[in-house]
Amino acid sequence: MKKMQKNEGFTLIELLIVVAIIGIIAAIAVPGLLRARMSGNEASAIGSIRTIASAEATFASACGGGGYATTLAELAKLPPAGPGFIPTDLAAAAVGKTAPKSGYNFQIVDGPGAAVVLVAAEACTGATSAATSTKFFADAQPASVGSTGVRYFATDESGMIRQGSAGVLKAITDGIPLQ
Repeated sequence: MKKMQKNEGFTLIELLIVVAIIGIIAAIAVPGLLRARMSGNEASAIGSIRTIASAEATFASACGGGGYATTLAELAKLPPAGPGFIPTDLAAAAVGKTAPKSGYNFQIVDGPGAAVVLVAAEACTGATSAATSTKFFADAQPASVGSTGVRYFATDESGMIRQGSAGVLKAITDGIPLQ
């Protein structure tokens, strides 16, 4: 008596159907994951802008003679007593550098109509300090617009965090009031 041989396994058609289903699921899930990553980057940028605003207030009262720092590097310097005013990873994410923080680059500039409070070398962060200013403007820009984030964020000496397009932030920097 001859035994029947049993062939178990999947047919080519069954495997192709499984691969197609996995491809459809991936096509649906990947854009959602990218949006979630962008949203996380934007939330991190808002937190970093809040950190900069707080660091500027602390710097002004402790180190700047009532004036604000005009660069991220100035806020990252160590004062005579205590740590820097911002973390080093935030200072390394300055515009023009290649180390964005969570997909965003940051910068601080003098605010519109700013005046010098302390000249260089008078602030407590050392002889190479930049002059302090009566106003500051800090912004966060996506390192790759559309990929790491789509919104721009900014703050000034008021501490209010604003968001918008690059054009909106340029208007604020130029002293044009928002409607």
